Amino acid sequence: MFAKWPSARMRALSVAASSILAAPAVRAQETVPVPMPEIVVQGQSQKQPAAKKSVSKPAKTAAAKSQITKTNAPKTPPPLSDGSSVPLSAIDGYVAKESFAATKTNTPLIEVPQSISTVTRKQIEDRAPQNLSDAIQYVPGIRTNLSGYDPRFDTFNIRGFDATYTGIYRDGLRQMSSGFGQFRTEPYGLDSITILRGPTASLYGSSNAGGIVDMYTKRPTETPFRELEVQIGNYDRYQGNFDFSGPTTLGDNVLYRFTGLVRDSDTELMGTPDDRLYLAPAVTFKFDPDTKLTVLGEYMDATTGANTAWYNDYSSGHAHRTNIWSGDPNFQLFDQTQERIGYEFEHRFNDIFTFRQKARYSHLSSTGRYIDIVDEIEPNVWSRANGIVLSDVNNFVADNQLEARFSTGPLKHVVLTGVDVAYVWYKEGEGYGEPIEDGGIVPPLINYNYGQTRIPAPAIQTVTHQDQILTGTYLQDQIKLDRWVLTLGGRHDWVTTDTNTDGDDLKQSDADWTGRAGLTYLFDSGFAPYIAYGTGFVANSGTDFITGKPFNASKSESKEVGFKYFVPGYNASISSAVFDIQQTDGVQDQCADINGVTQCGSVQTGVLRSRGFEIEGTTTLDNGLSLLASYSYVDMRIEDNANGNEGNVLSSIPFNTASFWGDYTLRSGPAAGLGFGLGVRYIGSSFGNDENTFKNAGHTLFDMESHYDLARLDPTLRGARLQLNINNIADKRVDVCSSDYCYLDQGRTVIGSLRYRW
Repeated sequence: MFAKWPSARMRALSVAASSILAAPAVRAQETVPVPMPEIVVQGQSQKQPAAKKSVSKPAKTAAAKSQITKTNAPKTPPPLSDGSSVPLSAIDGYVAKESFAATKTNTPLIEVPQSISTVTRKQIEDRAPQNLSDAIQYVPGIRTNLSGYDPRFDTFNIRGFDATYTGIYRDGLRQMSSGFGQFRTEPYGLDSITILRGPTASLYGSSNAGGIVDMYTKRPTETPFRELEVQIGNYDRYQGNFDFSGPTTLGDNVLYRFTGLVRDSDTELMGTPDDRLYLAPAVTFKFDPDTKLTVLGEYMDATTGANTAWYNDYSSGHAHRTNIWSGDPNFQLFDQTQERIGYEFEHRFNDIFTFRQKARYSHLSSTGRYIDIVDEIEPNVWSRANGIVLSDVNNFVADNQLEARFSTGPLKHVVLTGVDVAYVWYKEGEGYGEPIEDGGIVPPLINYNYGQTRIPAPAIQTVTHQDQILTGTYLQDQIKLDRWVLTLGGRHDWVTTDTNTDGDDLKQSDADWTGRAGLTYLFDSGFAPYIAYGTGFVANSGTDFITGKPFNASKSESKEVGFKYFVPGYNASISSAVFDIQQTDGVQDQCADINGVTQCGSVQTGVLRSRGFEIEGTTTLDNGLSLLASYSYVDMRIEDNANGNEGNVLSSIPFNTASFWGDYTLRSGPAAGLGFGLGVRYIGSSFGNDENTFKNAGHTLFDMESHYDLARLDPTLRGARLQLNINNIADKRVDVCSSDYCYLDQGRTVIGSLRYRW
C-alpha cells in the first residue's frame, strides 16, 4: 500500500512506514528456605492474617528494599500488594521467588520448567525507566529499541522473535494492538514485569514464539501509603508523580490505590515532545477471607512526534543513515489517548477449589502525522512526502480459571482449567501526500528550513476495519512426587478474523492445538535442573503483499534444557537455559521489486530458527548491595525463505548481548544513606539486512544512578530521597539498521528526582 513512487525516491518512506503499520497479529519476595516448599492448598496461605505476614530483616533495615510494614513511616510500598494473587513474600529486592504468570498459579519459580525473569519494583525504582523498553533492557534474551530512539512505541524481540504485537500482556491478559494503535505502558504504574521465554501458547493462546512480557499493575495495599515525587531532566523534562494507597473510610475491607503522573518534556528530536498524563485508580473489595474483587482503571493521554526516522542513502547498495532528519515540527504529531477498565475476582470454595475471573475492556485512539524525505533533487533540496494515520482500537479480554489442589496417593496435583476469550475491533484510516515535484502537495526541504514551510495534510485514502475473535480452552496439571515436578499442559484455540479494506472483505479462520511438557528435579542444595518441550502458534491476519494469499497461522516448536539455583542462606538466584525454537510460516516486513517499483509490506518468510544460551543472576543482600547480571547468545537464522536468504542471520539480531547492574547503599559511617549504582549494556554486532551484506557495529553503553536518604541529615526528613539517573553516560549515538533501513539510537538522558513518602 506504500508503493506509489519509484524505488529510488520512496524506498525510505515505504520501509519506515511498513515497519510501523503492521496488522495486529502479524508480527511474527522474601527468601524461601531450601529445599523449596511443597505445593500446598491455596486456601491455607489465604487464611493467614495480613498482620502476621513475615517481613525479612533486609526489608526492615534498608530503605532501598524495605516493604510496607505496620509502622508510622513506611519507606517503600509493598512490591506486590494485598489485592493480588501472589503472596507478599514472592519478591525481595531484585530477587523473585514465585510467579503467577508462568503457570497462572502461585508456584515457586524453582518448580517451573521455563526460563523466566522478573523486573521487580526495586529494579524499576533504582533504574527509573521511562517506558517498557527501558524497563526490560537488562533482561537476557531481549533486544529493545529495534527502530532506534522511538518515544511512540515499545518495540523489542525475545530470543530473536518480534514481540511488539503478539508478546505484551497486562495482568495475565493479552494487550492487543494493531498498526499505529499500540497501547503504551507507564512503568510508574507497575509493581513488576515478568518475562516468560519460549512459546507460552499452552496457557496464553496465540502469542509470540520467543515468549511474552506480562506487566503487573499496582494494587491497593492494606497499609496506608503515600508518595509524591518531582522529576527534572534534560530536554526540559518536568514531571510530577503521586501514589496513594490504603484502607478507605468504609473500613479495612475496602482498599484503594490512586497512581498518576503529569509530564511536560521535549526530546532529542526537533519538535518532538514527550508529554503525558497518566491516572490509574484501583479498588479492592474483600467480602470475606475467601472472596475478593479488585477493579483496575487507567487513563493516559500522550503526545509526541510521529516521525523518528533519518534520511537513508542507498548509493552504496545498502542503507546508510545520513544526518538529515526526515521529520518537520510544522507537521509531525502523534497524539494518543487510551483507557482501560477491568476487574479480577477470586473465590476460594474450600481447601481444594479456587475460582478466578479476569476481564478488561481497553480503548485507544491515535492520530499520527508523519513526513519523510524522498530524495535529494538538487544540492540542499530534498523532495518530501507525508502521511496521516487515524487509529481506533477497542478490545475486550476475559479469562476464567478453576484451580484444584489435591493428592492422589503420593502424587500432589495443582490442576488448572480455563476458558478465555479476546475480541478486538479496529479501524484505521490512512492518507498519503506525494511530493510537489510529482504533482502532490508536500513542499521540499530547502537548506534545512525545518518548521518554516506550511505542510498540508493529505486526505484519507484507505480505510481498514478489522474484527478478530480469539477463544481458547486449556488444561494444566503440575504433578509433584517427592523431588520430581512434572508440568503438563494443553490448549485448543479458535481464531476468526474479518478484515475489510476499502470494501474488499477478507475472512480468515484458524484453529490449533498447543501444549507443553516439562520435568524438574529439586535438589536439597537449591539446585533444580529441568527439561521442557512446547509448541505455539500465532494467528496472522492479512495477505502476503507479493502473492496476495491470506496468511497461514505461524507455528512454533521449542526444546529447552536449563536450571535454576536459589543459593541457600542468601537472597540470590542463578538461572540458565539452552534453547532451540523453530517457527514455520512466520510473518516479517519486507521490500521487493515488483514490476520495476519497490514495494514494501508483509510476507511469510517460511522457517525461522532461534538457537542459543542465556544465563542470569540476581541478588539483594543485607549489606545494601543489589546486583543483576546476564548474558545471552542468540543464533537467529532464516532456514527457508522464498527470497533466497536461506542460512542467513535475521537482521538486527546480535549473537551476543550482556548486561550488568549494581546498586549499593552505605549503611554506616559519615556517608550512611548514600547509594550509587552502575549499569553496563553490551550489544554485539548484527546484520543490517537479511541479505547479510553489511553489519551494525557492536557497542557498550554505561548507565549510572545515585541516591541519598535525606533523613540522615535531619530525622524530620524521614521518607525524603534524592536520586539522579543517567542513561548512556558517554552520549554514544549508535546506528541501528534493520531490514535495510537505519535508525539512530537514543543519546544521553539525565533525570533528577526528589521523592517523599509517608
